[in-house]
Formats: sequence, C-alpha cells, structure tokens
Amino acid sequence: MKVTEHLERAKEPLISFEIIPPKRGGNIGNVLSLVDDLVKHRPPFIDITSHPAEVIYEETESGIQRHVKRKRPGTLGICALIQNKYQIDAVPHVLCHGFTQQETEDFLIELRYLGIDNVLAIRGDDKGYRKPLREGRTANTYAVDLVRQIVQMNHGRYLDSYLDASATEFCIGCSGYPEKHFEAPNLDADLRRTKEKVDAGAEYIVTQMFFDNRHYFDFVERCRAIGVHVPIIPGLKILTSPRQLVSIARTFHCEIPEAFSRELEGAKPEHAFDVGVSWAAAQTQELLDKGVPSVHFYVMSSASAVNAVLGKITR
Repeated sequence: MKVTEHLERAKEPLISFEIIPPKRGGNIGNVLSLVDDLVKHRPPFIDITSHPAEVIYEETESGIQRHVKRKRPGTLGICALIQNKYQIDAVPHVLCHGFTQQETEDFLIELRYLGIDNVLAIRGDDKGYRKPLREGRTANTYAVDLVRQIVQMNHGRYLDSYLDASATEFCIGCSGYPEKHFEAPNLDADLRRTKEKVDAGAEYIVTQMFFDNRHYFDFVERCRAIGVHVPIIPGLKILTSPRQLVSIARTFHCEIPEAFSRELEGAKPEHAFDVGVSWAAAQTQELLDKGVPSVHFYVMSSASAVNAVLGKITR
C-alpha cells in the first residue's frame, strides 16, 4: 500500500520508523533484530536510508591518499526483506548525490520488480564525491529534479527511449525543514523549494528532526499559506546522551531548546536516557494530541529509546 493510502485510511495517527543499513560487510542480522523489535508497534511503513560513496583521506607513508568508498550499501536488499518477510511497506531513500539518473532509473526498476512502490526523494548529504559522468550520462542536482524523474517514470517515460516498459506507480515523499535547510538564505526561500517539490509531484513531506514543536506547527502553517496541502509528517529523534547535543546540532543544523540541553547536560550518566525519553515523549504526545497524521522516528540502529517513548504515550 502507498504511504498516502495508509494516511488516508488510518483511524488514528500512525507511527513509522527510519533505520540505517549496516556498514559494508556488516551483519544483516542486527537490522532484522531491530525490525523484530519495531514490529510490535505496528508500523505501516519503515524508511531505509541510502548512502552514496564517500571521499576519505588517509595518511600513508607516501603522503595523503584519497579513497572513494561506499560505506553502507544494502538499501535494496533490506527493503526486500522488510516488505516480504514482515509485510510492512518499505520506503527506500533515493538520492541525487553520488548517483547518475541512469543508475536511479535502474534502482527504481528493481524496486518495481520487488513490489516496492514508495520512495523518499532527497538530495542527500554531500560526502565530497562527484560521480564521473561519461558521455550520455546525467545526474540530478536537486531533490526536485529527482521528483521529476520519478514522475516521468510514473507516466511511462524512461531515459532509454527504446525501453519497452509500462508506467510505474511510485508514491513519492520528500523532505521538509521546519528550521530551514542550512543552505537556504531564509525560511521563506526554503519553503518555496519545498513547494517546488510538491508541485513537481511529491505527495507527502517528512520533516527534518526538531526538538521544539513550535517549529513544526509554524512550518505547517507556513506551508498551508503558500498552497502546500499534502500530509506533513513530523520527524523526531530521541537524544539520550549529552554528547548528542553537539553532534546532532552540528550535523542536522537544528536548535536544541535550552531547557532540554540544560537538563540533559546536568543529568547523571545513568539518568540521561530517561531525560531524553521524557522530552521526546512529551513532544510526541503533544503532536498526537494536535492531530498530526503520523509521527516518524529516526531510530537508526537501536529501538530501546523509541520503545521507552512509545510506552509513555497514549493514542
């Protein structure tokens, strides 16, 4: 079922998750154990992140050496396992950075073979790697370009004009930034970029993580004011360690409320987990009480915190 269909048919707000593939050569069993732990919350869909190659510089006896590595392959295989083993809709992330349009088309065709018809179209983080483009190869620059490519396939138009293939039926999600994307000059400009993705064919939005619900409510109000009427799903991350205050703010460019940061920094190590869970539970409960269509948790690799949060809320 498509994400939008899940949202339309739901009699109560949905709970969904986002997980990350293991590192290259890692154990897929850990991911399956994580999904086993999440299944009890009856998620209608689970997102699986995708990762491009990265440029890594290593110091050697002969000097600094540049290496290109792909640390986390496996998105396609994990999607297939989740959808076929657990009967939960998988939502793979499809990226611009690090992939050509031709590779994207092949990836989408493979998803179709597997019966996966939901995707989240995002630009992706710049890891310093630029895919060398041979003659006749092209790449998507922005998420809106990626949305347009997927829409073209939904209309039966492929890059290979000789390809005898019928139209796809992908439900396309995109990202939104309640506190604006860090590259945007201001929130209004970033909202226009969000509207461009929706106008191009994105059918729902999942927000970047935030820790003050006022950012989400303001974002939704601003989106509605400029004509963005698709479902907007709030994305939440549970912080359970003081060191995350720095790493999350630096990596995702989001504000940590002073009251939360002060409490987490002042907590004894054995109490930090409970502080983070309590903050996230209060956030989640307020969002549910305000009638959000769904809450999306950035779980990544451990379910202990989200289990604790969901044990505290009422729906």
